Amino acid sequence: MSMHNRIVGITATLPAEILFAAGVRPVDLNNLFITDSAPNNLVSRAEVHGFSHNICSWIKGIYSVVFAKDIKEVIAVTGGDCSNTIALSEVLHHAGINVTAFEYPQDKNRDRLIAQMEKLQKSLSVTWPETKAVWSRFKQIRNKLKRLDRLTWEKGKVTGYENHLFLVQSSDFNGDPDTFEKEIDSFLREAEAREPKSPDIKLGYLGVPPIFSGFYELIDSLGAGVVFNEVQRQFSMPFDCNNIVDQYLTYTYPYDINGRLRDIQAAIKERNIDGLIHYTQTFCYRQIYDIIIRKEINIPVLTLEGDRPGPVDSRITLRIETFIEMLRQRKYGDIF
Repeated sequence: MSMHNRIVGITATLPAEILFAAGVRPVDLNNLFITDSAPNNLVSRAEVHGFSHNICSWIKGIYSVVFAKDIKEVIAVTGGDCSNTIALSEVLHHAGINVTAFEYPQDKNRDRLIAQMEKLQKSLSVTWPETKAVWSRFKQIRNKLKRLDRLTWEKGKVTGYENHLFLVQSSDFNGDPDTFEKEIDSFLREAEAREPKSPDIKLGYLGVPPIFSGFYELIDSLGAGVVFNEVQRQFSMPFDCNNIVDQYLTYTYPYDINGRLRDIQAAIKERNIDGLIHYTQTFCYRQIYDIIIRKEINIPVLTLEGDRPGPVDSRITLRIETFIEMLRQRKYGDIF
């Protein structure tokens, strides 16, 4: 699949098939920000430019990385992601960035989603047959990601961090689907040859990817393991859908909490999950969903909050250690 040199930043997962059909290279600005050599500096730079302390660090990081990487075009997901993205898109527009908006319909209305996809197609001079051809091509990559996910929870051959890393990259296929697929193929060959290693405590991770580093490694060091990365798995579109519209209607993240709850509850049962860690981002409205999650989920939930990029601190480390020990006591009684 040949790629043009035209790079377009995206603020969240959207129908990337349309962009690739246009020969455009999408770049997930979240991934670009958090994998930067100094992500905290990007947050500070946005604050120097006027972003207040009580704005989400992801928004500040996205803003700064656009200019740090000289990105001229951005597609902003202004419906179904972060409420601050609306204002961010206007700030970027006033700074000379070419910004296009994409909105997931809150009521999951099929016709409205189709209208949004057609609007995006029109802006990139793409037709439905071209989009559908890319969608069919991507099913092959998405099926390999499903295999990788299964190797995590069913076989114990892929770590929670490796699972997170590949699934989170599926939002933009690293801008190069062919190379990304080769990386998955190589990893799967290596992982399949490993000895199974099933953790005694199986955890599910809920919410957006963590802003702090060392999280998964800490859990592994404690003998536990993350066998379900909720939102990252959703990025990979692990659904058996007959068409691209159904795929983006089944994708749970942009819509109400009910779809997410069904997905989480199914995973708890299928993967024999002992406890959940719900990550919430400081100053994010999605923190409020923790109330519903705790009410509807019948296994223990540890809620963690992250603010700025950096290593997991001692307070969060202690809370994770205590939570895992509590789960062991709950599961095994006095054996430990």
